[in-house]
Amino acid sequence: MYKRISAVLFPIVALFLVGTVIWGYQEHKTKNSILLKAENQYQRAFHDLSYHVEKLHTELGNTLAVNSASQGMHRKSLVNVWRLTSEAQSEINQLPLTLLPVSKTEDFLTHISNFSYKTAVRDLTKQPLSPDEMKTLKTLYENSKGISSDLQKVQEASLSNQLKWTDVEQAMASEGQGNDNTIVDGFRNVDKKVGAYPEINWGPAVASVYSKRSVKMLSGNNATPEEIKKKATEFFGDHKIVDVKVVENGAKTEYASYSAIGKRKSSNSTVHLDYTKRGGHLIRFMDTRNIGKKAISQEKALAEAKKFLEMHKYPSMEPVSYDEYDNIGSFIFVRKENGILIYPERLIVRIALDNGEVTGIEASDFEYKKHKTIKTDTKPKLTEAQAKKMLNPGLKEKYHRLAIIENDLGEPTLCYEFVGDMNGTSYRIYVNASTGMEENIEELKGTKQKSPA
Repeated sequence: MYKRISAVLFPIVALFLVGTVIWGYQEHKTKNSILLKAENQYQRAFHDLSYHVEKLHTELGNTLAVNSASQGMHRKSLVNVWRLTSEAQSEINQLPLTLLPVSKTEDFLTHISNFSYKTAVRDLTKQPLSPDEMKTLKTLYENSKGISSDLQKVQEASLSNQLKWTDVEQAMASEGQGNDNTIVDGFRNVDKKVGAYPEINWGPAVASVYSKRSVKMLSGNNATPEEIKKKATEFFGDHKIVDVKVVENGAKTEYASYSAIGKRKSSNSTVHLDYTKRGGHLIRFMDTRNIGKKAISQEKALAEAKKFLEMHKYPSMEPVSYDEYDNIGSFIFVRKENGILIYPERLIVRIALDNGEVTGIEASDFEYKKHKTIKTDTKPKLTEAQAKKMLNPGLKEKYHRLAIIENDLGEPTLCYEFVGDMNGTSYRIYVNASTGMEENIEELKGTKQKSPA
């Protein structure tokens, strides 16, 4: 009997074992194939990184070598610097360095990218490279030489020792256990040196990209939790809120603020209101209630949004954009003075489309920007007809108006705003009212743009 059972089971077990061996072999083969492919990708990215950083150093040298009056060559070289820096950033992101701190190197490359791009896109015939910018380029030239040299050392070591990038993560996980982590140490050394570089004057164009909102931009004295509670309670007028609690965020820091949380009587929903500590300015409000089926039109929603702004004594505000999502209508308003739209001073009002109730406001841009002295009595040097000649002839204009936007340097700039259609798409184009230069262009999506009344 046992012999009979054995005779039946033995082939089955043998077949099972053979299948297991074949399956294991296939899995091992697949794993090795994946690792080989990953290793090839890592090697390509690393060698490309070393090559592009070396080319970056060369291109910075070319920019310094040409005559100071050669604006065309300066622009060409700076565009190449921007391109090479972008490629180097992309290659760093392709390497398995998620556990390895290379943030200083990435930040350094980002600053170079922004500096070269913003310098190249301006009109260098009217605003050539300044002595400070030439000094910055010289510093970048010297610094990039050190980075390139260190990367080449890592490259030589990895080639001579046949190091694998797929072992890098294992080396990091096994740090201190005697593993050869030449690549890891090499990148740490590069990042450490970059972090030790003296502070570089990147100029106002790059500084505007990284500038942080400061409490110094706000008016008024520091508000107390009791004052914030009173503001939140009075915010809704007849639609009072109850059980208001105030908490301080970022206490003892420059960016301290307050959050007021309570219940709205009309809907029993939770509401959140955020205020700046300095001055007690409302920067954000949100009602968490569920929104019912759409029952009001865009025109009715706009009327309710305007009524809300007037009730809370906001200055003359003009709606410039509208969008709908989940039965909530969102209007972007900007301040209007002397017939000119001031885009830096903008806020968003959200309206529930079931009953027209205001369910949110985002006013941080408005509160932090309104401190600036923006001149709206400046007359444009170009006429509307002259500015229109700068547009693509194929643009079918719907309307135009004067507006103030922030240029690449973060400076308020008077422009003609043209809205029109081209190739089935709506665009908003800002033409500098003094120079005729196109300062910005936006594709308008999702909503139909109507001519302002």
